[in-house]
Amino acid sequence: MKRFVRFLRVGIVGLLASVWLGNVAIAPAQAHWDDLTVADIIVTDTNAQITLTMPTALLSFADDDGNQTLSSSEIEQHRTQLEQQLGNGITLKNQTDESGQFTLASTTAQQPEDKINHSTFLLSYEWPTTLQKLTIQYNLFPSEHEQALATITQGNRTRNIVFTPENNTVELADTIPWQHQFLSFLQLGVKHIFTGYDHILFLIALLLPGGRLSQLLTIVTAFTIAHSLTLTLAALDIVTLPTAFVESAIALSIVYIAIENLWRKPMNHRPWFTFGFGLIHGLGFANILRDLTQSQSNLILSLASFNLGVEIGQIAIVVLAFYGLRFLQQRRGAIFLNYAASVLMILMGSIWFAERVLAAWV
Repeated sequence: MKRFVRFLRVGIVGLLASVWLGNVAIAPAQAHWDDLTVADIIVTDTNAQITLTMPTALLSFADDDGNQTLSSSEIEQHRTQLEQQLGNGITLKNQTDESGQFTLASTTAQQPEDKINHSTFLLSYEWPTTLQKLTIQYNLFPSEHEQALATITQGNRTRNIVFTPENNTVELADTIPWQHQFLSFLQLGVKHIFTGYDHILFLIALLLPGGRLSQLLTIVTAFTIAHSLTLTLAALDIVTLPTAFVESAIALSIVYIAIENLWRKPMNHRPWFTFGFGLIHGLGFANILRDLTQSQSNLILSLASFNLGVEIGQIAIVVLAFYGLRFLQQRRGAIFLNYAASVLMILMGSIWFAERVLAAWV
């Protein structure tokens, strides 16, 4: 009876905490990359064209019907404001520091099906003389944490850049150093794992039952191998699944692991289950990398550096969680912490699952 009362108390506290987390601290319905802008830039002799897919929330003044996607009529209605914001936010200059004549297409570009909260635009820049050098400056950052992923095609050369508030300018003359691309995607991978609340929660759920460090490393290694595999296959467009299914499955994986933690059964099978869940999580990492229209060599560099960034961030989280949980278990009791954290994870995973399923159907 005492154990039931304690479990009930933990459940009530977990419910209150999950409601606060779900409605105040975290926006759980957001899928991965919902705050990321993608720019496909094609440069010719006297012209540059940008297909820009960005969160509609950044242009909320033009979203009259509130459906989080701008229609052609909404673009026409707010054309002056949109041209001013987009034209000032992305500037392209040639070798004489002359800005290209900016034009916003009268209709939207084809909207990617998996980006339900984004709007896509066609931007054009014209110069009267041949481009010998091009400087691109990107400033559409609502906060210091935002990023924009750009694929730049010029002739037979394609490269990738991650624009950030600190590194918002690139010059196209000869070649962009490979180190720039490597570091950009490395940072992108680290940022993604540290802002991917569902991935962090899944990792902590794996560590929660405790055990020897060698056992935990085996479990985490299985997860790493699995998500690295599907990250690569999905980014190469070999394996694809609907984004809504992937995001919902990630939420369910948290619920399953947390429920399993409550029963404290032998965990000898967990590396195999973790490998299976890791395959799904890898598809979540790969959603945006599939959008890169680049050469195979550049794709491999971007993929490798991004994956390395994810692993660096994951190792840091695992080490912090392992010793943090050990510290708390010694003071609060392993059984109490396991129940409290598992109930909270079940509730949070369920909220994320429900919101992601509903978002896919609305």
